Amino acid sequence: MKRSRGGGSATAADREVPLSQKAVKLVGNVCFSLFVLSVLIFTIVSITYQPPDPWFDSPKAIISKSLAATLPNATFRTDDSVLQTGEDLVPLTAADNSTTAIADDDNASSAAIVLPSLAPDCDPDAPLNCSDPRVLAAIQRFNTRIFHRSIIFLSYETPVSGSAPWECDAAWRFRNHREKSWRRYKDYRRFRLAPADNCTYEVVSAGKFRSGVNAAPKPPLRRQSSSRAPPSQIADAEINDTIPTLGSESNFRKGKYLYYTRGGDYCKGMNQYLWSFLCALGEAQFLNRTFVMDLNVCLAATYNPSGRDEEGKDFRYYFDFEHLKESASVVEESEFLRDWQQWDRATSRKAGGKISVLKVPTYKVTPMQLKKDPSTIIWRQFDGPEPENYWYRVCEGRSAKYIQRPWEAIWKSKRLMNIVSEIAGQMDWEYDGIHVVRGEKARNKELWPNLDADTSPEALVQKLTKVIHQWRNLYIATNEPFYNYFDKLRSHYKVHLLDDYKEMWGNTSEWYNETMALNNGHPVEFDGYMRVAVDTEVLYRAKNRVETFNNLTRDCKDGINTC
Repeated sequence: MKRSRGGGSATAADREVPLSQKAVKLVGNVCFSLFVLSVLIFTIVSITYQPPDPWFDSPKAIISKSLAATLPNATFRTDDSVLQTGEDLVPLTAADNSTTAIADDDNASSAAIVLPSLAPDCDPDAPLNCSDPRVLAAIQRFNTRIFHRSIIFLSYETPVSGSAPWECDAAWRFRNHREKSWRRYKDYRRFRLAPADNCTYEVVSAGKFRSGVNAAPKPPLRRQSSSRAPPSQIADAEINDTIPTLGSESNFRKGKYLYYTRGGDYCKGMNQYLWSFLCALGEAQFLNRTFVMDLNVCLAATYNPSGRDEEGKDFRYYFDFEHLKESASVVEESEFLRDWQQWDRATSRKAGGKISVLKVPTYKVTPMQLKKDPSTIIWRQFDGPEPENYWYRVCEGRSAKYIQRPWEAIWKSKRLMNIVSEIAGQMDWEYDGIHVVRGEKARNKELWPNLDADTSPEALVQKLTKVIHQWRNLYIATNEPFYNYFDKLRSHYKVHLLDDYKEMWGNTSEWYNETMALNNGHPVEFDGYMRVAVDTEVLYRAKNRVETFNNLTRDCKDGINTC
């Protein structure tokens, strides 16, 4: 009876289920079945369907085994944030066959190789025509494969014939990966080519930095002169560090100027000079005024073999005046004083016609107090004793919260950076670097007791052979005066020192001619600070760097107990 009742009650419950719930359950089952079926169909189609590849199916595309062999890791990413190299090939249409160079764009973050469409009836035995777009394409592929990790190629010129059959000279502009400026550098090399598959060419061998002399820029024509001047390289036409003029007297009168007279910073070290100079430039920007700049620099005795301070140096020897002019409002001091004198002379007979000048005798008058001063010229004077007469005192105290030093306005001279580029280029940008500090520090046993022994030739050989592969190019940046001090390293590495490249500032060099033009036709000495600047920049571009106080010695950089 109990079972009968239990079974009867279950049947009754089933009969009591509403019809709407049964319908919902049925629809859910049907939808799930359709979903499973659609997933199955999509999977089958994905596996079996092979869409045509527009790159390989295009009639103008390059279809060859040699291309796959040359670019085994080909990629066609179009992300502009990634440097495009020879792997990012873009075939041209028939209308674009005349294109033979990478776009020359200062703002370009990448450069793509441009390949011409290839004629099916080419003759591999025909003489090489260096202006053939396929020659440039082969050189571009070679360069990007060898140098793309070191430099960014910006523009190419059409190659010209070399000195022998199957040789071509090509020129291009480039930037270094480690330099963030917009500046461009030049190179031209000689290439030997050979026919390759599918009517293309390939580079068999390439010359060293600036070996393609037939592609070098042509010097301007000069009138014949009785005096015999040494042959010289061509000046860098992209450098424009001429002194800006104020123009008419009315323009001078409308301006607002900040003028600093020389203080105790003159003839101090270059670090203090820049610290003070950028303080003055920062105040001028805070006051919204043009800074009156003295281009004469006094080089401290520490940079001179004579051991004496040397006046009469030009700011443009060491720093990029063109970039400074574009980054800040400046006027050269002698130009400013001449216009000031002319204005005063022209208005001396008129009541109230002279330029209004506010003389500020002490640095204790803050830039905030001068912010609303209406005077045409604010003249800061530094006549007190040291250190009261240092320019950088203006930016101390409360002023430090308002004055920002515009470090971005200071770049090293393009002329010096051209030498850096040449040295690194002659090593094909494939070298390691070591910084060896000796000099006064090595002789001071009280502050640096281990430095002399830790940087001895024997110690250097023992340490470097553990961290740098043998027979690599090794550039040594050092203040060690004896050239042969590092001879023991020559048994393990291809050693390069700054003095190995003296011709780059010799009397036939580009640097020599350009600096002599700045110095009214008188030769300029390649001084100690220039050596430090070039040494440091070449070292900075090395693939691997070994530092004295971080790697070679147990001593601290600033002496005992300063680590």
